[in-house]
Amino acid sequence: MLSVVVPLYNEEENIPQLVTSIQEALVECPQWELVLVDDGSSDDTARVAAGIACTDARVRLVRLARNYGQTKAMQAGFDHARGEVVVTMDGDLQNDPADIPRLLAKLDEGYDLVAGYRLRRQDKLLTRKVPSWIANRLIAWMTGVRIRDNGCSLKAYRRSLISQLHLYSDMHRFLPALAAATAAARIVEIPVQHHARRFGRSKYGLSRVAKILADLMTITMITSFRERPLGLFGTAAAGSVAAGAVVLYLWLRSLALYRVEPEGAYVLPAVVLLLVALAVYLVMLGLVAEVTVRSATQEEQDTMRRPLRGLAS
Repeated sequence: MLSVVVPLYNEEENIPQLVTSIQEALVECPQWELVLVDDGSSDDTARVAAGIACTDARVRLVRLARNYGQTKAMQAGFDHARGEVVVTMDGDLQNDPADIPRLLAKLDEGYDLVAGYRLRRQDKLLTRKVPSWIANRLIAWMTGVRIRDNGCSLKAYRRSLISQLHLYSDMHRFLPALAAATAAARIVEIPVQHHARRFGRSKYGLSRVAKILADLMTITMITSFRERPLGLFGTAAAGSVAAGAVVLYLWLRSLALYRVEPEGAYVLPAVVLLLVALAVYLVMLGLVAEVTVRSATQEEQDTMRRPLRGLAS
């Protein structure tokens, strides 16, 4: 079974054409469902979606109590989707449902995630295209996952992958990197169509840059230090020691230049001691985290082996 998940926020004019286009694109698909997630819309989005759901049993509506953002809406769609394959797309008619069969065909080649990248993107240059171009290259550089268009919502996932992902903040933008880091997913990109928005207005702009950068730092830590937390804490400890060495040098230099009595200088030596203590504390935290990760990994491996032992006996 195929599930198509579409988060919606104030898209009342787009929904009828969206549903019709999906129905036409999946006419040869034997079993599918469309999960429309109303993210606390202030217009008639929920009413229009509910009306369509009453006429087509394949269409389901999930209503959120308020506007939580696209990531939470997408996670709600994942939680309610029943298909072994899940396709996500935007509800603004800029993604083309006709590309869904191509995503599914590529997924059948053995991939876990098929990401679309938008050819001839129909968006404003300075406020959408340029920031997106910069963000995509920054994400690729920091995570090591070479995806050309992380912002394209048109993607296909296997259920086994979705079950391992837990989204929050604006993490829907980093799904390929998150999938590669937490589930060792096999990922591929294919070109997809992109249309200009016909109704409504875009919900995104430059105001989200700071939030995206913060999420990018989180993803970087997950991808780089998830299996070796001591590396993260050790790097921070080394920085603390280096800062302490600089302060110690400045203290000794001040003693030599200004002939300050050592017993009368308290501030800089105290700072050095605090920085060294911080480094020791960070190393201890890293060791505790390393033991925790190793124990969790060993427990997971033991859990996976138990059914095999039962079959062998």
